[in-house]
Amino acid sequence: MSIGVDPQLLRTVSDDDLWRQCRWEAFRGSGPGGQKRNKTSSAVRVVHEPTGLASVASESRSQSENRNRAFRRLRKSLAMEIRLPVDVDAYAPPTWFGELLGSRGRIDLSPKHERFLATAGMALDVLAATKGSVADAARLLGVSTGNFVSLLECDVVLWDHANHIRIASGLKTLKRG
Repeated sequence: MSIGVDPQLLRTVSDDDLWRQCRWEAFRGSGPGGQKRNKTSSAVRVVHEPTGLASVASESRSQSENRNRAFRRLRKSLAMEIRLPVDVDAYAPPTWFGELLGSRGRIDLSPKHERFLATAGMALDVLAATKGSVADAARLLGVSTGNFVSLLECDVVLWDHANHIRIASGLKTLKRG
């Protein structure tokens, strides 16, 4: 996919730079909500122009809150949907990843951590490059297999994408522990 931006930077680009790559649309949300919902354009759709990925938010009556939600969802979609190529024979995790490993060499990130989405995207890239092998992906990242699975397990969307990679490679889905 030719996306017109450096795919390596998609996950670490600043909010301001990502914002400039997007098209925003406000519209009236559908469904229940009464008179106010039917008169204001508070729902928001954000489209990342280079990739075509889009996200929508309409939960709030505030357009500003919906913009923020849509933007966070778009950032997550970019990490989860866009796979970057990995040369398994020459791969080394980026330096920022090494800084995230604790003293015991483990990835212990909450989905709220600022580097979680970049880490999740990289984990999926490595998993795809190893044809769904959790053990091989963990080895490339320098963590234990159990720790790698724990990372995948901490977010439902990440877990689902990992299982889609495994299914596409002819492997069984991972079972939650």
